[in-house]
Order: sequence, then C-alpha cells, then structure tokens
Amino acid sequence: MSTIERKGSENLAKPSITAVDQSNLGQVPQSVVPQNISQQGTLLSLPYLSFAESLELQQALLVKRREDRQLDTLILTEHEPVLTLGRTTKPEHWEPHWAELQTKGIILHQTNRGGSVTYHGPGQIIGYPILRLRNFCRGPKEYVLKLEEVLIRTLGEWGIMACRHESFRGVWIKSGEDHLEKIASIGVRISQGITMHGFALNVNVDLQPFSLLSPCGIEHCVMTSMAKRLDRQVDVKKVRERIATNFAAVFRLQWIEQKWA
Repeated sequence: MSTIERKGSENLAKPSITAVDQSNLGQVPQSVVPQNISQQGTLLSLPYLSFAESLELQQALLVKRREDRQLDTLILTEHEPVLTLGRTTKPEHWEPHWAELQTKGIILHQTNRGGSVTYHGPGQIIGYPILRLRNFCRGPKEYVLKLEEVLIRTLGEWGIMACRHESFRGVWIKSGEDHLEKIASIGVRISQGITMHGFALNVNVDLQPFSLLSPCGIEHCVMTSMAKRLDRQVDVKKVRERIATNFAAVFRLQWIEQKWA
C-alpha cells in the first residue's frame, strides 16, 4: 500500500530501498502529537471480517460520518488471505506469481485506495479509520505521519524499535547498517474530507506470500513481522488493544463507544 489516494492523485517515489531516515527513528514532529483529548469516537475491534465485508462497512460508515450521523471510528480486524490492488498497481507487481498465489487460496480485490499491491492474511492487524480529516490534522501527509506514529509507539511496547523511511511511507525496522525491512503498510483514501482504508501491521502473519509480490510496488522490498523479530508468537488481541490506546492518544480521541469481540 503505502501512499495516499485523494480524488485520483497518487505519489510514490522509487529510490533505493537501503535509504534510512535516521532522524525519524520512532519520532514524530511535535506539531503532529496532540496533548489533550478533544474528540469522541467509536472503536470496533473485531477478530475477523472478510475484505468484502470490511469494504462494505467502511463505505456505510463513511456516508454516515459525512452526514454527521456517525462518530469518528476506528475498525481493527483481520482478513482472509487476500491480495488488494491499489490505484498505482502495475501488472508486474503481482501477476508473475499469481497462479502460485491462487494455489494457496489467496483471492484478489481491486480497491480505490492509494498505493500498489499488498497481501493481507490471518495474524495481520488491519486498521480502518473513518475520520473527518480536518478535525485531526492539516492534510493527508500529516495524517499518514500520525498513523505511522501509532504503529511506532505500539511496536516500541514490545521492544521493537521501528522507524520511517525517507522515501516510502509505512513503518520499517532496521536490518543491518543500511537496510530496512517493512513491518507495516499504509494506504488511504480521502473522500470529501472523510478517510477510509488505512494500515496493516504484521504480527504473526505468514510472510511467504509477500515474497511472490513487489509489496507496495517496491522492488526488492523485504517484509517482516513482530513474530519474526521476537522469534515467538505474539498475542494479537493484546496488540489490537495497544493500537486502540495509542490511536486514541495520537489522534486526541476518547472511545465512548466500543465493540470488542
């Protein structure tokens, strides 16, 4: 994923994957980090939704939020094995190994989010914020910074030092002196000021399907997970809980309605 779709505009640079933004190791500009709670929101934390169901739910909530019939909402869930194609996807990003991916029971969905192809599957936490953007930040770039900050804080609670990449969006882990592996992807859409789609954090997810893609359209991109970094399985529900807490802190939200399953 890893980019923004706003009324059809896309931006994705293609420099070397080895570029490390050392200044952004777990940091976010102070102007992006709020100090006080000022908004109320709804949290929907669900163990599983099919991708099709999640898209239908997002679209319904987006309409309600646009009409002020719904609070700003965060959906946290997991999907079945699925490839999703963003608006910058090229055939060479996923088609060469599609037959092999199909044998693994992986299905395919075209989406209207920004970015290229990514894989979703069990053990990967998906976050879909449905927010009125102007209530939280000055524009989409700051919004993506906030999403990254939520994930960087969460990973830090498990002792994983995550960072930003100077050229690509998402959250990354240093591997060696000058290489990065990607642990979380971000791809969003903003429609009439309301956000949809969002982020994907690799917790215990099977990483093998990523090796058959150019994840997020980035050649030679290596994906990693919390389980791989820690060499053990991680409690996905606990990670969901911490994402919800950190999201509320970064976005100045108070969850007054919650659904946990």
